[in-house]
Amino acid sequence: MTIPYPNTQPMPAIAAVTPPSGAARPRVTFLGTGYLGATYAICYAELGYEVLGFDVDADKIAKLNAGEVPIHEPGLDELLRRNLTAGRLRFSTDIAEAAEFGDVHFICVGTPQRADGMGADLSYVEAAVTGLAPYLTRKCLIVGKSTVPVGTAEWVEQLVSKHSPADLGVEVAWSPEFLQEGFAVDDVLRPNRIVVGVKSEWANGMLYAAHKGVFDLAATEDREVPLVVTDFATAELVKVAANAFLATKISFINAMAEVCEAAGGDVSQLARAIGYDPRIGNRFLQAGLGFGGACLPKDIRAFQARAQELGAGEALRFLHEVDLINQRRRARVVQLAAELLGRRSGPAGPDLSGTRIAVLGATFKPNTDDVRDAPALAVAGLLGKAGADVHVYDPQGIENARRVAPELTYETSMADAVTGADLVCVLTEWADFRNADPVALGELVAGRRVVDGRNCLDSTLWTQAGWEYRGMGRP
Repeated sequence: MTIPYPNTQPMPAIAAVTPPSGAARPRVTFLGTGYLGATYAICYAELGYEVLGFDVDADKIAKLNAGEVPIHEPGLDELLRRNLTAGRLRFSTDIAEAAEFGDVHFICVGTPQRADGMGADLSYVEAAVTGLAPYLTRKCLIVGKSTVPVGTAEWVEQLVSKHSPADLGVEVAWSPEFLQEGFAVDDVLRPNRIVVGVKSEWANGMLYAAHKGVFDLAATEDREVPLVVTDFATAELVKVAANAFLATKISFINAMAEVCEAAGGDVSQLARAIGYDPRIGNRFLQAGLGFGGACLPKDIRAFQARAQELGAGEALRFLHEVDLINQRRRARVVQLAAELLGRRSGPAGPDLSGTRIAVLGATFKPNTDDVRDAPALAVAGLLGKAGADVHVYDPQGIENARRVAPELTYETSMADAVTGADLVCVLTEWADFRNADPVALGELVAGRRVVDGRNCLDSTLWTQAGWEYRGMGRP
């Protein structure tokens, strides 16, 4: 039966569905226990569901079963240990066990940028679906959570039809995730909306039952969680459209920073002024190094590539400039470093040999250990290539950074990183860096020069402490 679209009521009337396992609530699996899958699995157990997390990485599964979260996410380790002890949560490398256990299987694998182009690599999605489908023994719902190009859900339906027993009637749905690293636990337990793309009343009912714990928590806290029930294509587009909009907003204010640098304006005051307009808002108007991480960069590129395949490439041409603006901000930090150090830039860029530079920050944002496409680590690498002796400190991301950029020198404290430095670059806005004492740091450095790559420092305070200060798009 076709569901009327769209349905955007916070608590729509949805027919009750009995889970095929016979359990009171759907038993849920999360295929892939990286950042996305591990967070969802742990939080859904906290909501009272019986949960099984599956991954092919035996070391990761062993750590999770031992109560060790393989990522840094505030609050997640405590929830993991509590729900393992309660018996609601376990992890396995046995796909047959996952197939037998679950009523709803969430696909949470990575969709990185392809090595040969801008599009998304769907090989992990394919492996998850084709690995699960042959072991299914009863009707169930396979739900995509990974960020994918529009059209993927229909393709997954074909894979399921081809590889699962024909008489089971296995169905597919799509429900994108909207996690923010550093706030992911709350984003799962208290989401600002839930989007589901379904084709039948049964799938809609199963997904509602799989989210009922979220709605029940909201009711106890006197909140509403909007539920958008829509078609496959729209559900897939919601996530990439949201990421494209956020990336565009960030690059817009960074483009204004470029203009401010040329005109002598202050982008921080500009952002504050336009942010008071409720049509614009002040979120994501912080000029600086730009965006990074595992989602926004690769998602806007994959969105462009898919639009091109669909014949709608012209509609997203602006995203190419969004990407270029983002990349230019990284090179701008190197230019500012050269200016502060009195080094001229030639055709190949500045020569920073003989200088020691402290880089504070390696992760793409604070409150995470994720260094994937991190602007801070990219800039540290550029400074190193320019000849500088670069010393990096980050509260959580050092080990991951060391694997990505082993050529850099890593320190175990902010004091060690800045000691003897000719220049300090603050490139991730950790609270430790924002609240650092410029007077105390000034006693450790060789030269009181600072590049504020995130516009997160009090420029007046640092200047009064004798520092030469440079921000992004600020006088």
